Amino acid sequence: MTANVKKTRKKTDQSDTSQAVEEFLLEQLPIPQALRNHLTFSIGKSNSWATTRDWYQTAAFTVRDHLMSRWVNTRDAYRDANTKRVYYLSLEFLIGRMLSNAALNLGIAPELSDGLQQIGQKLEGIAELEPDAALGNGGLGRLAACFVDSMATMDIPATGYGIRYDYGMFRQTIEHGQQKENPDNWLRYQNIWEVQRPEHTCEVKFYGRVLHVHTEHGIEHHWVDHETVVAMPYDVPVPGYGTQTVNNLRLWSAKATNEFDLAHFNEGNYEKSVEGRHGAETISQVLYPNDTSESGKALRLKQQYFFVSASTQDILHRFTNYNADWDTLPEKVAIQLNDTHPSIAVAEMMHQLVDHYHLQWDRAWKLVTKMFAYTNHTLMPEALETWSVELFAQLLPRHLDIIYEINHQFLQMVNQHFPGDTGLLQRVSIIDETHGRRVRMAHLAIVGSHTVNGVAELHSELLKATLFADFNKIYPGKFTNVTNGITPRRWLNQANPLLTELLTKHIGTGFQKDLSLIKKIEPFADNAAFRKAFREVKKANKQRLADKIMQKTGIAIDADALFDVQIKRIHEYKRQLLNVLHVITLYNRIRTGQVSVHTPRVVIFAGKAAPGYWLAKQIIRLINDVASMINHDPAVNHQLKVVFYPNYEVSAAEILFPGADLSEQISTAGTEASGTGNMKMALNGALTIGTLDGANVEIKEEVGDENIFIFGLTTPEVAKLKAEGYNPWDYYHSNPELKQVIDMIGSGFFSVEEPARYQAIVDTLLHKGDQYLLLADYAAYITAQDKVAALYQDQEAWSRMAILNVARMAKFSSDRTIADYAARIWQVSPFKL
Repeated sequence: MTANVKKTRKKTDQSDTSQAVEEFLLEQLPIPQALRNHLTFSIGKSNSWATTRDWYQTAAFTVRDHLMSRWVNTRDAYRDANTKRVYYLSLEFLIGRMLSNAALNLGIAPELSDGLQQIGQKLEGIAELEPDAALGNGGLGRLAACFVDSMATMDIPATGYGIRYDYGMFRQTIEHGQQKENPDNWLRYQNIWEVQRPEHTCEVKFYGRVLHVHTEHGIEHHWVDHETVVAMPYDVPVPGYGTQTVNNLRLWSAKATNEFDLAHFNEGNYEKSVEGRHGAETISQVLYPNDTSESGKALRLKQQYFFVSASTQDILHRFTNYNADWDTLPEKVAIQLNDTHPSIAVAEMMHQLVDHYHLQWDRAWKLVTKMFAYTNHTLMPEALETWSVELFAQLLPRHLDIIYEINHQFLQMVNQHFPGDTGLLQRVSIIDETHGRRVRMAHLAIVGSHTVNGVAELHSELLKATLFADFNKIYPGKFTNVTNGITPRRWLNQANPLLTELLTKHIGTGFQKDLSLIKKIEPFADNAAFRKAFREVKKANKQRLADKIMQKTGIAIDADALFDVQIKRIHEYKRQLLNVLHVITLYNRIRTGQVSVHTPRVVIFAGKAAPGYWLAKQIIRLINDVASMINHDPAVNHQLKVVFYPNYEVSAAEILFPGADLSEQISTAGTEASGTGNMKMALNGALTIGTLDGANVEIKEEVGDENIFIFGLTTPEVAKLKAEGYNPWDYYHSNPELKQVIDMIGSGFFSVEEPARYQAIVDTLLHKGDQYLLLADYAAYITAQDKVAALYQDQEAWSRMAILNVARMAKFSSDRTIADYAARIWQVSPFKL
């Protein structure tokens, strides 16, 4: 028996709404006057007393006015049309600063800049006061942000769902060469861009037990004795570029049901009086809490269920407000799971449909598998989340029951199609019985989704052939590919205004919204005057980066040097350590005079290591120790410098990408799902040095073999070498340069006060099997770097290749990615206001 659902949609007078919005737009003040008004009436100051931060807030309020009218209009139009919507569930949304981006997307950036100049302010200066929203860590979160930008730009009705973290992951500082994690208090000042929506709060349950009650309608399941946390929604507008559409990003913040216990307070037990509030709010405080402890694991699972439950309730509340027939649910709702983190949504949707709306199990399951789609972002089995059955039973007892039932029916189906194959049943079971009984979240997502996609052609094929080969056999046709992309609005229009201006001058506007138009610049690669102008733009961007590096680190670098850049999460498979081996090799060659014509080079690293990832943090420390040695050595520091740029975030990336000459994408083949930093750097005129891994394969196909530096083992060669028995000692003993470099690290050459500091790194390479084959790829990498250095001597040839990289990046627009999702996976069409 279904719950009572409203049989008619709520009616609003659309003509009145549209007329009100139109009148508001017509009545909006000129931006200079709006700025002065907001300074007076929103900030409460006069010009003579205003600080730079006051002017940032004033400008943000002014842009927000233009956003709000479109936002309201978009929401009302979706509601009145009752159109199908996409719901994008992601634990991260690395949206970056909003002021400049929103002004650009709304088309008011020139007026805003002029208005600020009239009152003695510069847009670039006040924009620096906006903190980066600490809602993500790296590529996964930035991808989600690119996607919501593209969905709005392409008029796809969509809502993003995530968590409003109080402190995000952490703010990274480097002290004595080591990463130090500090709270990233990005909400210290008012977040002008969000709107709290208390009328849409949800309750989320944890712990307790389940009562199974027999009734005339069957067995009912009641989750009792639970703890309850309130999910408070905060909405952030997402403006499209060159359109009236402003979509919504809804972020949930955890609140206690009873934030203050007056009785305890009156008894003098002040800590006890706020205990409930602190316990609840912990859930949304920090992204990726350290899970090396049991309490850390529990908090991670709590986070994931918290935002998934609130989002699922919100989706169903919206559906039931305007629809009476449950069978139309997949016609109105498409849910995309961004990686494994939100995969508990499959069980939560069943919980809501069966326990709260009282649908029959089979009917509910059919609806679930028509709504959900799952994006996988990893090829490494250890990166697929699993949770102990014991933790699940304690934290989410009803969901464990549901997962058991899903698994039971799934295994029955598998056994019918592949009778007697017990090995297959064990491998695909949602419950792993071989490692202490654990819930395999990726398996839950696959079983509960109608489509599973990888994020690069190579990655998707490897998923089908290796990681999920069994599922591919069970579900032929379920697995597909959607290559990732990046938004040209953020990563060209905003991050690189000089290059945008140069391109616009020669090929006109339009490429910001339709990146295929950028191919028109290709003939100019053979134009000497254009190459010169292109180099001048790159030089200016490099000088901007050099100035920022001096400000952040005190290290002076020459903008004429080759800027060799590797910026991404610090992880062994991304092989920042291989880059360090090359740096030390170059250092040795310069000191011994082996380089006759040297190309001055600045090697720039940036990225964060997870707080519990000790070896990654050691790699950061090694980078800084090597940098200290080289940068203070007068024999080499005019030819080689090393920089670790602290606290890598979106606003830093917007300076680093345009300033890069060489893009380091050197992960072990078969380990990187896609990568999007490679796309951003190429779009900004950097040449790629990389393995045939992730999206590098497709970048190579687009830019041409002659315009990229590919080296190293391929994925089949990696597999073959490991199968035959890879021995890193063979490479160590056969290559004198490599042996010297490793011996220097191990002997304390870069850490004289603590000679054994990096013994663990040496052990990883030599005694523990060199899992990511750095030594096997070392010689090929050094050879490729020699080719890079030689080519950089010929600036005409280098700039020609860089221009062709820019011109051939059209495939890697996130607009193309979203169009692919919309047509093949979500079955949703653009909705023009």
